[in-house]
Amino acid sequence: MTATNPKASAIRNLRWWIGGMLFASTVINYLDRQTLSNLAPYLKKEYGWTNTDYANLIIAFRLAYSVGQTLCGKLLDRIGTRRGLTISVLWYSVVSMLTSLATGWKSFAGFRFLLGLGESANWPAATKAVSEWFPKRERGLATALFDSGSSIGGAMAPFVIIPIYLHWGWRPAFVIPGLLGFLWLIVWRWLYHLPEAHPRVSAEEREMIEQDQRESAPEQGGPRPRWLDLLRFPQTWGTIASKALTDPVWFFVTDWFPIYLVAKGIRLEGAFVAYWVPFIAADLGNFFGGWMSGHLIWRGWSLGAARKALVIFGGFGVTLLIPTVFTTNLFVLALLFGFATFAYAAFSTIANVLPSDLYTSESVASVSGMSGTAAGIGTIIAFILIGHFSDEHAAQATTSFDPIVVVAGLVPFVGTVLVLLLVRNTRATEAGLVRRI
Repeated sequence: MTATNPKASAIRNLRWWIGGMLFASTVINYLDRQTLSNLAPYLKKEYGWTNTDYANLIIAFRLAYSVGQTLCGKLLDRIGTRRGLTISVLWYSVVSMLTSLATGWKSFAGFRFLLGLGESANWPAATKAVSEWFPKRERGLATALFDSGSSIGGAMAPFVIIPIYLHWGWRPAFVIPGLLGFLWLIVWRWLYHLPEAHPRVSAEEREMIEQDQRESAPEQGGPRPRWLDLLRFPQTWGTIASKALTDPVWFFVTDWFPIYLVAKGIRLEGAFVAYWVPFIAADLGNFFGGWMSGHLIWRGWSLGAARKALVIFGGFGVTLLIPTVFTTNLFVLALLFGFATFAYAAFSTIANVLPSDLYTSESVASVSGMSGTAAGIGTIIAFILIGHFSDEHAAQATTSFDPIVVVAGLVPFVGTVLVLLLVRNTRATEAGLVRRI
């Protein structure tokens, strides 16, 4: 039943305002999580942490984040996007502020675990919101919008966190970003409702959304699919591979780039310009991937072909990380990382939109959560190896990270191959269990 309010005027293009709120939540999410990585070179000195110690702090976050994505995805499909994202932002904002009370490695690890648990709902929730509010031709761009918040938040972080640290110390650097989530919640609670129940959506916009959902809905109804049911589909495994074999590369950039630059012999205080280049490039890559896939659909390409074209572009593009092993020049490093993260982000946009392409709203967050969990497990394994390997080869100075970067450049290409093989129309499509792509 549609909720109406004769006193409320319609908001034009309301879905894009909602997309803007999803973008803002991702920016705040990344500001909170990037605080530790930006302060890592300073905290390592203050507390005497090794790279392995730091890797284990990140793993504490990733462990909770990985498990939380699957659990939160299933929970979001039950309690809804509005309530689920409210709980998530409230949780991680409080935890971010409480991190200022940490006194050593153990307390930092505890707070990072809790932060990961709270932040894990953001991507399943945002993906679910996109499936609820955007037609398929706009889902790529809408996903790019919220996903770009990760690169914008990452790019903003050093300009927010480092000055706070230099003026007031590291404790306020955790508190101040945490306050932003409370401001966001006020607007979110007012703005977000489902299209059929929103008092400020225009009749034309509601009809456009509902028409697209009717056209895309599987013909066969039935009970809500279980995790085991979803894992029987090759499309689910293709979606999982698209995240599990790409996200660890991005998290290597976000969590290790400052330490990587120091290992290359570059002073962090003088590397601000280079530091944000990969993040801004990723932001542009998000929008390129979303816009280009939508443009190809508009030109008559099938949904699957349009999505896979960007997957191929991303898989090849990330290999540009490999030439960084041959240089210590800050400009060249920034340029190569920028090209690689641009390509990664185009791939990532498609990886994030696949659940909403392939599944109905009642399963979108569950599949998104499972793929996020797989990405988290891959990241944990990668970070264990990175911490151990970089400590073992620290004496090699500028080349200590070279094998790590080579592997990071190759793994997404494997992900490309698996997406091409697994994400396709199958018997499950013909049976109405998965949307046609």
